[in-house]
Amino acid sequence: MADEARKHPVRDLRRANRAALLRQLYFHGPLSRHELGLATGLSSGTVSNVTGGLLADGLLAEAGSVESDGGRPRTLLRVAPDCGRLVGVDVGETGVRVALYDVALTELARAEFPLLDGGRDVGTVVGHIGAGVAAVARVAAVALDELLGVGVGVPGIVERAPGVGAVVHAATVGWDAVPLESLSRAAIGLPPRVPLRVANGARTFGQAETWYGAGRGSRDAVIVLWGSGVGACIVAGGAPYGGTGSAAGEFGHTTLRLGGRRCRCGAFGCLEAYVGAWGLLERWAESGGAAGGADHERGVSRLREAAESGDPDARRLLAEAAEFLGAGVSDLINLFNPERIVIGGWAGLALGPRLLPQVRRVAESRALPHPARRVTIELGRLGPDAVTVGAATLPLADFLAGGGSRGTAPAGRRAVVPGRRGRRRTRA
Repeated sequence: MADEARKHPVRDLRRANRAALLRQLYFHGPLSRHELGLATGLSSGTVSNVTGGLLADGLLAEAGSVESDGGRPRTLLRVAPDCGRLVGVDVGETGVRVALYDVALTELARAEFPLLDGGRDVGTVVGHIGAGVAAVARVAAVALDELLGVGVGVPGIVERAPGVGAVVHAATVGWDAVPLESLSRAAIGLPPRVPLRVANGARTFGQAETWYGAGRGSRDAVIVLWGSGVGACIVAGGAPYGGTGSAAGEFGHTTLRLGGRRCRCGAFGCLEAYVGAWGLLERWAESGGAAGGADHERGVSRLREAAESGDPDARRLLAEAAEFLGAGVSDLINLFNPERIVIGGWAGLALGPRLLPQVRRVAESRALPHPARRVTIELGRLGPDAVTVGAATLPLADFLAGGGSRGTAPAGRRAVVPGRRGRRRTRA
């Protein structure tokens, strides 16, 4: 036992070194061994030994070379995209999207299932998750036990319960303490050694935008997910607030107007009741608009088209939505003093290009002058698949933090937001 205990520090140091080099190459590669040493502070001998092991394990691949000052060309290394497969699942109110990716987050297969009840029936959602994972694994010819993990983005608050795993509380879709992790594992038939991570969809969206999109390079940011509802991921000190197992910020359920419209959560005057797609469409229907029933995405498209055609009610509603969202964004600026606010989600993609200038004007006029001057407000860059991609980053973060090992990541891991990429290099 004493000998085994003495081995742990060596094992942990080796894993930490592998993780440091893997993360550096994943977010900033391709890099030479010399550049890796400069970036991580590891000695040239350690870099050589660790990269040798990672190459032997198939986790790294050579990616050409770069000229050195007075010496031989230096070989560039990168993380091998084919070293593993990941699944991301986006559970939304309009449908369930499942996609299978390589480690570079290149999509290899996808399956989509519409939800006609707004996602209220847990059995239907879980059935779609199981069927979707089976479908993408079959298309990509990947066995379930070969997966690095499955990530699931969901509406509502996520907490971990001992012996049960992730439990979801989502009042807007009628979920109360739903043991989604255990239900999903059973529906998929996922082997015990393959991780399944569940997180709030706004949080997975935020991680995707900070790793690959409009939030990249920012240490303090707020990433807003605007769809049927409104959520937010708070990035503080380079990491999403709350870790992978908790809720993102329930931005949509902050109070916008005392005694205002009733929200789906049961409270009155929530931001979501005025800005969320369901709230917008409910108000448009009250004024006689063709809101499209339960199909929120189609309804928002109709609302936008009506506004572009000059419909006065549609134009008024969208102008009010920009004003309300701008007021909410000003609260985010005053509360968190972020350097960047990113607005995305399917409704954000549909309405953001039209409304962003007014959102900026309102936010800047209502926020305190100093934090308002230092923040930029922009649209997300990853498109409609951002939540699915972000869900896949949950097990990917475990994989990188574990130094390329499969299974649960070390305790205390934080999914730190990567910095900006360095200069471009010419690959051979």
